[in-house]
Amino acid sequence: MVQILSDPVEELRSRMRGRVITAHDTDYDEARRVWNAAIDRRPKAVAMCETVEDVVAAVSAARDSGLEISVRCGAHNMSGSSVVDDGVVIDLRRMNRVVVDPDARTAVVGGGALLGELDAATQEHGLAVPAGIVSHTGVGGLTLGGGMGHLSRMAGLTIDNLVRAQVVTASGEVLTASADSHPDLFWAIRGGGGNFGVVTEFEFRLHPVGPMMSVGLMFWDLDHASAMLRFARGLIPTLPVDQNAMIVAMNAPPAPFVPPEYQGQPGQAMLVEGFGDPADHAVLLDRIRSEVPPTWEFASPMPYAALQQMMDEPNDWGRYDYDRTVYLEDISDEVIEVLADELPNKRSPLSIAAFYRLDNAYSAVADGDTAFSGRRAPCYALFLIAVCPNEELYAADRAWVQRVGDRLKPLGIGRAYVNGITDNDPKVVAEAYGQATYDRLATVKRQYDPDNLFHRNHNIRPAG
Repeated sequence: MVQILSDPVEELRSRMRGRVITAHDTDYDEARRVWNAAIDRRPKAVAMCETVEDVVAAVSAARDSGLEISVRCGAHNMSGSSVVDDGVVIDLRRMNRVVVDPDARTAVVGGGALLGELDAATQEHGLAVPAGIVSHTGVGGLTLGGGMGHLSRMAGLTIDNLVRAQVVTASGEVLTASADSHPDLFWAIRGGGGNFGVVTEFEFRLHPVGPMMSVGLMFWDLDHASAMLRFARGLIPTLPVDQNAMIVAMNAPPAPFVPPEYQGQPGQAMLVEGFGDPADHAVLLDRIRSEVPPTWEFASPMPYAALQQMMDEPNDWGRYDYDRTVYLEDISDEVIEVLADELPNKRSPLSIAAFYRLDNAYSAVADGDTAFSGRRAPCYALFLIAVCPNEELYAADRAWVQRVGDRLKPLGIGRAYVNGITDNDPKVVAEAYGQATYDRLATVKRQYDPDNLFHRNHNIRPAG
């Protein structure tokens, strides 16, 4: 039987070393704020956890008080799952320590660390964890859903490089999940999201990357975008693992390296990345130029950490955001036709459609080895993202994302990336994982969270 306490906030304060913030505090609005401006929720308390003992106390106090729980790291989740009305936000941002062992090529990372903090610590040693592409994203949320980015072809997903994790469960236990300890839980947290507890610490394998690399940004206006896509579909799958190309439908930024007459112009960009010999990268750029001459381009050596920050400004806090992903086997003529038809219809200059190529190291992990919501055969993940400065443009581009997603879904290969789902619709979540993975996750959920305490997420319901 759940015990309802007379003053749950005071009970929480009595159990924690860290601060508990409520609506009576001057920094309450800042504490409850999340990255997506479309989300505005008012928790009863924000528990600023400083230690794993604080997390245990917060989980136990909220559970015993009958209060809903959300977990916050970087607060980057599109759906705003990290903040909850009238409940307790377990805030990990002060648990952001990163410790690198360059000899073992591992990093121990606090559950509240941001990708930029992880990159800064690992790049001191010329090492990196495969992760996302916006540095103010939280390590925790990104990892638990999968984690893809510039290094996915070379080194796999973030979860493919997870060695172990420290997890606080719904009962308040502190468990180590790894291949040798609670392997069922370890399987589930590698893709199953925050359904199974609060992850307070991660340990990752590291890979030699940087600190310098080669980058080329090439841009084609809408009249030439389809020709570039047809060329790219033949090029990208053939690239060696130390080269990568990301395609982004976008408006040219107001940057000094963009000719003034093209700034703000819509089109298709290709971010061409070289992690190996700069001469090989130069040859690749020459090949692209000769086959499909870009409208404009910019090429330069760049620190890997700077590449990881390239998308920070257009994805800054305070904008209205909505996301949807589609897995595609190829950039088919039908896909190109949809994009050519729909790209001129987006309203916000910040809204994008971005292709990630997934193969090589990504495909070296077998389907079912992790709980990742995607198939491991070579494919593309297409992210349709509305990024808007105001509610009017948000309404228009949210509808644009939904419409383009609906048109592309029949051309896809099924499922969706859970980190790219904005709406917490149970049917969408179940479809994303596929029946076999979802059923296995539900069985693990029943063991570690039978009452579904952790449900402010892309929720997996406990098996009946």
